[in-house]
Amino acid sequence: MPYFLLASVLVGMLGQGGNSFSSLRLLLLAYAIALPMAAVSALLFPLARPMSAAAVRALCGVPGERLARGPARTWATRGRAGTWWTLHLGAGAVLSGLSLAVPPMALVLMAMPFLGERRRAGLGMEWFARGAGVYAAVLAGLALLALLALCAAGAGALLARAAPLLLGPSTADRLAAAEERAADLAVRNRLARELHDAVGHALSAVTLQAAAARRVLDDDPGFVREALAAIEDTTRRTVGELDAVLGLLRDGDAARPDAAPAPTLAADLEGLLARTRAAGTVLTVRQQPGPGGGWDRLPAIVSREAYRIVQEGLSNALRHGAGPVELRIAVREDSGPGEEKTHELEIDMTNPRSPQGSRAARTTGGRGLRGTAERAALLGGSVEAGPEDGPDGGPEAGRWRLRAVLPIGGGAR
Repeated sequence: MPYFLLASVLVGMLGQGGNSFSSLRLLLLAYAIALPMAAVSALLFPLARPMSAAAVRALCGVPGERLARGPARTWATRGRAGTWWTLHLGAGAVLSGLSLAVPPMALVLMAMPFLGERRRAGLGMEWFARGAGVYAAVLAGLALLALLALCAAGAGALLARAAPLLLGPSTADRLAAAEERAADLAVRNRLARELHDAVGHALSAVTLQAAAARRVLDDDPGFVREALAAIEDTTRRTVGELDAVLGLLRDGDAARPDAAPAPTLAADLEGLLARTRAAGTVLTVRQQPGPGGGWDRLPAIVSREAYRIVQEGLSNALRHGAGPVELRIAVREDSGPGEEKTHELEIDMTNPRSPQGSRAARTTGGRGLRGTAERAALLGGSVEAGPEDGPDGGPEAGRWRLRAVLPIGGGAR
């Protein structure tokens, strides 16, 4: 109606005279002017598309996944949305007019046999006022109502069929949705890695520490006290890490000042090694930070991801190992393209494999190993994990090896 009323004013300004509602010619002229006005408004206002999509979902029964979400971003999508908007309003105007005019006319026709002398009133329906036409009027009234229902159903089917084509997602919309899903999946994978590395390692360490303490409970009280202290420290640190990870699930909590900082190679490596030894694992460590200082010179992200990789390797050794663990962490220099010197952080960990028939036998393809590979790949590095055959070539005599290489860039800093 707003478009039609404005068009009626324009018709009057054009000197056509008369009332648009009293002349079929002026009515059709105002209708023809109102349609382009509706199309232009849809082009200028991007919100026409989400409004139309909401109407389609509610009234036409079109599934929401077949319709675009959000305002139109490009002129092409605005044009498609404007086409549907104009089609919707145009068909709606016609059906509204028919709904106002047809039912009263149909009721009058069906009442003709009961009007008596009043059927001859000047209604413009003289043929139905006499003879057999009186009874034919009833059929004509019913036919008009059926035709109105058919027109409404047909218009609804046409709009429902056209909606996915005109209001469906464009290539840009699909790309934006794919990027949003990829970002959401990346966050979920990050949370899964953090939870697995933090909680998984803590549970493995606490289980072995408690088992070792139980075995020597009567013979070595000093070791039991050390194990219980290590369990307390491990669980306290894990609760802090778990709180920090869960904070990422809440809006704005990722930047809370009281959130526990992520562990790094520089600040937390020695504690990790001490807790591993407290579980009864024999651990030999060689650290080569490179010239100029310790691990605090590493970039923060490299130090953080390297800590998680070492943590996962030691966790696997606690769960599946059958002997002492040898760990080497070193910064090495490498020659890049054009003889440019680059630096890499290398993590090399080996330990004897469990016997094939034991319950603790190691299996490949676990979530932890996939997580370490993902961490390294994010930094442009790589992770290799698998069995190495022993000197006699037999798998029983071999060792399990985890090797990770993380690029540092121009050097540790």
